[in-house]
Amino acid sequence: QVQLVESGGGLVQPGGSLRLSCVASGIIFSGYVMGWYRQAPGKQREWVATIISGGSTYYADSVKGRFTISRDNAQNTVYLQMNSLKPEDTAVYYCTARQFSGYWGQGTQVTVSS
Repeated sequence: QVQLVESGGGLVQPGGSLRLSCVASGIIFSGYVMGWYRQAPGKQREWVATIISGGSTYYADSVKGRFTISRDNAQNTVYLQMNSLKPEDTAVYYCTARQFSGYWGQGTQVTVSS
């Protein structure tokens, strides 16, 4: 049974930082492409960042230079470090794992507000 469990969301002021974590179980983590998506109220879900098994990373233009995705294969964990947060970053953030099949976590809420 595959599980992706996100944590680290919360309320933060504009300009602040948060680090999201996603712990995976039930998969051979090192072989999976891991990613983060987000969905703001009333909007479609959008891609945020991806890290492949070799460590290369890719970012949406809206977060490039502010967010960093990383992975720890020994801990079966993927991270999303979010800096210089803006109100428009407010969304539910979802962790994904893709290989031949795709899996999603349950999401964690990030709210950027003063």
